[in-house]
Amino acid sequence: MKAFVITIEGHTKSEQAAKRCIKSAKKFGMNVETFKAITPKDKPQKMLESREIPVTGFKEVYSRLNNLLASFMSHYSLWELSVKLNEDIIIFEHDAVVVGTIPQDIQFDKVMTFSKPSYGKFNTPTKIGVGPLVQKQYFGGAHGYIVSPEGAQELMDMAKINARATDIFMNTDNFPWLEELYPWVCYAADSFTTIQNTKGCLAKHRYSEGYDIEDV
Repeated sequence: MKAFVITIEGHTKSEQAAKRCIKSAKKFGMNVETFKAITPKDKPQKMLESREIPVTGFKEVYSRLNNLLASFMSHYSLWELSVKLNEDIIIFEHDAVVVGTIPQDIQFDKVMTFSKPSYGKFNTPTKIGVGPLVQKQYFGGAHGYIVSPEGAQELMDMAKINARATDIFMNTDNFPWLEELYPWVCYAADSFTTIQNTKGCLAKHRYSEGYDIEDV
């Protein structure tokens, strides 16, 4: 099973965080490759429009629009890769840290998070193993999850109807079959953001003085 960490090339903090993610995964027998992130310089709005994905759902007060579009397109590009390869793919964001084993033969239904929510209030599953998504109505961060080719295709199809910030987009209204693995084996060790503005950072569990809002 292939695993990738979305990395902003030439951005020191992103590259350092991605190396930490790769190193943490190796401790649990997982090989993770870097995946070149889409950035605002790549004109993500045009990339979405070429795929018939509306941008209206991305317009919110918590993030910088072009940065949010770029982040979504980074994930979308990996969904495309899953379909192209016809393989399950594990997707990490650069600030992810792996703290447990993700079984290579794990059985899941289309898309599953294995990560602890990184912001706001959340629910803790009461059962061990793979089960329905309960942490929130949506993924509490897109820093670590697994997608099958079938799931990736459904994500891409829904994007043409109801696209928005990646984690919020993966919600049980859009996808009632979303799952999560518990105990969580990944968390976001974030000390900076390339997406949100100050208002969008206030609910982050790790937000404090010294948390950086980076331009890319």
